[in-house]
Amino acid sequence: MVRRVFITLFLAVFSAMVGIGIIIPLLPLYAQNLGATGIWLGIIFSGFSISRSIFMPIIGRLSDKKGRKIFICIGLFGYTLVSMIYTHADKAYELAVIRFLQGLFAAMIIPIAMAYIGEISPVKKEGTFIGAFSVSLFAGFGVGPLMGGVLKDHFGMNAAFYAMGGLSFIAFALVLLFLPELHLYKKAWGNPRASYRMMFDNKIIKGITAFRLTNSVGRGMVATFLPIFAHQYLSLSGSEIGLLISANILLTSFLQAPFGRLADKVSRSKLVVVGGVMASLAISLIPYTSDFAHLLVLNMVMGIAGAISLPAATALAVEEGRNMGMGAVMGAFDMAMSLGLAGGPLLGGLLMDFMGIDYIFLFGGFAGFVATGLFVWFVK
Repeated sequence: MVRRVFITLFLAVFSAMVGIGIIIPLLPLYAQNLGATGIWLGIIFSGFSISRSIFMPIIGRLSDKKGRKIFICIGLFGYTLVSMIYTHADKAYELAVIRFLQGLFAAMIIPIAMAYIGEISPVKKEGTFIGAFSVSLFAGFGVGPLMGGVLKDHFGMNAAFYAMGGLSFIAFALVLLFLPELHLYKKAWGNPRASYRMMFDNKIIKGITAFRLTNSVGRGMVATFLPIFAHQYLSLSGSEIGLLISANILLTSFLQAPFGRLADKVSRSKLVVVGGVMASLAISLIPYTSDFAHLLVLNMVMGIAGAISLPAATALAVEEGRNMGMGAVMGAFDMAMSLGLAGGPLLGGLLMDFMGIDYIFLFGGFAGFVATGLFVWFVK
């Protein structure tokens, strides 16, 4: 049964993440074509994360009580529908509304899938299981941007949205037909009624959520404005921009499993710190690049850094989830990321309009260093 849960979720999440990744290098350019300024770009990207932040804690709690499969199915089917709506947007504010809806459905997919995996992970093997499963997230998300760039260059922007919808529907069908409801054969870990005050009295939870939130401010800035920087200042094509993003995420994917195993053998806190520092340095250097090759190297460093820190931080979250409710803890962990991804693009939009795009990446790197410092402070 454990094998069936793992394989079904792995394939479904991989398919969904390919679809989501397809539009990552294209959405900033699509929004600009609809007349979006830097601030509107921030609003469009933040809408997704704000929506996730609002609904993830609620859905995480409900999934601890009502079961997880129903939420994943609703989320994937909703993603399918929203993908089709993108093609009808002709104003920036319409795109912002669509992104908000997409964030609602996203809140039902990844954090709930991670809670599933957390529950089937053997004690002291959390890093191994989380690292192996995270390959589906990052491999799918890594393949997607490259595919999206090629689709846009050869078939037009709408082809990317249709591809996202089709892949989301495949993921929905896999979960609906093959995923068993976990509570039917295994009682969920932890106390689903543990309060959020109790959770955030825990120094590990405070540390990983502070790291996840602040680090994601910088990551959100890069995700939103790197395609703009690459297109406008380096004159890169859609395929080249897709390759940049794919190189980052695919490296994270390929290294998830080995660093997940490492997180079961060495200090997880030290791995979080090393990855956080590496990513912050790479983001800070983006404004000083002048060609595709240098930007590719920095994206590869960010990918390696993510592979070092994320399995370790997630394994720490799973450990605490055994005591406080897996859905609640994973929801809070993912909510912290979403809050950062919401704030980053908004702040980046202001910096772009009033100071210039270079300052976005300088501030993003600074935010990463702050994130690492907060983590050390809380978990010491």
